[in-house]
Amino acid sequence: MRKVLVCGAAFAATCISAVAVSGVAQATPGPTPTPVPSASTLPGLPGSTPAPGSQAPAAPDSSSPSTSRPSTGQQPPASTGTADTVVSARAVMVTPKLPKAGTYAYGTHPRQRLDAYWRPDAAQPAQGQQAQARPPGPAILVFHGGSWISGDKSSWKYFARRLTAQGYTVFSANYRLATQAAWPAQRDDAAAALDFVKKNAARWNIDPNRVVAIGSSAGGLLASQLGTFGEGAQRVRGVLTLSPVNTPYLAYTDGLKVTATPSQRGLRRAVTQLVGCTPTEADPTCWQRVEDADAASHVTGGDAPMLAMHAASELVPATHSTGLAASLRGAGVPASVKIVPGTGHASELLNDPTVYPAILNWLKARTR
Repeated sequence: MRKVLVCGAAFAATCISAVAVSGVAQATPGPTPTPVPSASTLPGLPGSTPAPGSQAPAAPDSSSPSTSRPSTGQQPPASTGTADTVVSARAVMVTPKLPKAGTYAYGTHPRQRLDAYWRPDAAQPAQGQQAQARPPGPAILVFHGGSWISGDKSSWKYFARRLTAQGYTVFSANYRLATQAAWPAQRDDAAAALDFVKKNAARWNIDPNRVVAIGSSAGGLLASQLGTFGEGAQRVRGVLTLSPVNTPYLAYTDGLKVTATPSQRGLRRAVTQLVGCTPTEADPTCWQRVEDADAASHVTGGDAPMLAMHAASELVPATHSTGLAASLRGAGVPASVKIVPGTGHASELLNDPTVYPAILNWLKARTR
């Protein structure tokens, strides 16, 4: 008698692992770009027809999860009607129900765009329709990686779909790359994207006081900065990061080592592009910019709680987060670092079966 293996949506986290490519830049296919409304012509409701002006996404980056899904390969045979008949088939993957989605402009630069994903029953009704009974829900704002020189918001669409199935409205944002603007332009864009989400909270029926920032690799620095720069706890409910480059100068020095890998040397070059200078130069303004890009340099007691995740032997070591977590705890802010076995970086951490459940449990605890 052959057995059936069926993966249900309730335990999709253990049935489906995101597939990523090693290195600083992992490419995944993105969706067909959605027309983008300008800031002055934002549609009244999610899903409304946006104004033209969208730019095609850049090549997706290395720190974002794959959206590819395997085919079942065959259909199960029909039942014979016998009481003890067992239907045989390959594993059947049940994916979360597709959310609604739209692309919006939170600024005038082509990179200042974000994708929104929401459940059809979550947004407020259009004028004249019956009032929405559902209370405002929590939201997630995601920042992609790519060493600040590549990457695209679209590469996190499947991860966003999984979270919408859990009741979250998810926003995945692009930001100006280091090749287009030097630091702190990336932090400014992250803050502007968050402000846009909060100002338009009613459009998606979300609670602006229950927004969590998630960042991967280079995007992890932006999420961490949202939680530490100024009064982070007033800005976001919490910060969750995967392999965050929280200390750019550490990445710079690691890339100078004789034993540095090509990926580490590439990340070092990306740091100089990010800050727009070389830290070894006798230039006080350069060192000020490098220090400003270090998330730990902004820690105060008013920061947002954080959870950072790293693999034991990866491109961005856990030391990028252990010092930050220690500083946060010293200021009375809850912070922890989860280290999983292996060499996976950023979205590759999702291949560990403990990671997605840990993410979901932490999000639920922070957004109650």
